[in-house]
Formats: sequence, structure tokens, C-alpha cells
Amino acid sequence: MTYFWAFTVGGLLCVIGQLLIDYTKLTPARILVGYVVAGVVLGALGIYPKLTELAGAGATVPLCGFGNLLAQGIREDVAEHGLLGILTGGLSSAAGGITAAMLFGLLASAVFRPKEK
Repeated sequence: MTYFWAFTVGGLLCVIGQLLIDYTKLTPARILVGYVVAGVVLGALGIYPKLTELAGAGATVPLCGFGNLLAQGIREDVAEHGLLGILTGGLSSAAGGITAAMLFGLLASAVFRPKEK
């Protein structure tokens, strides 16, 4: 059932994003920012941790999960280091994912060359 819920929740998040692209005048960048903010808000309300328990990677991989991860890191760092945690918590909690994205982007840019239009 774990795979079913991961596929269902992840797919539902993708469907919502596609509907926003197709039926609104929102740009993809604004939709992506909205997903990150939604993850922060749902995490603050205590809803997103329950969703990640149910769906696993179906909830943690999309951008909502990234927003929740940033907010969770800030909460933990503020509790440990005080107000300095506001600045350091998000980056320290998401450092692995950010580093992987940067390295894979660098690798892809080294391997592939864009075609001129």
C-alpha cells in the first residue's frame, strides 16, 4: 500500500500543478513558489508530517516537501540556537538535496550541449 499512496499523492500534486498551468494565468515559477509556500503552511499546521507518513516519497519529493523540510529545519535550529536558527536552519536541513541538485546540474551541463535555435 505504500507504493499506492506514494503514487496517488505524488500524482495528485502533479495534477493540481498541471490544472493550475492549464486553467489559470499563473506562470510555472509562481506555481512552484506556491507549492513551496504550501509545504511550509501545511507543515506549520501539522498536516504535512501526517501526509509524509502516509505517502512517503510521494509527499517528500515534490516541492511541497522541500518547503516543509525548510520550515522543519528552521524550527529545529531556532529551538537549538535561538534566533540565529532562522538564518541557518533551512539550509542545514536541506543541504544534501541542494548539493545533489547543484552537482547533477553541473554534470548535465558538462555532458550535454544546448542546440542553437
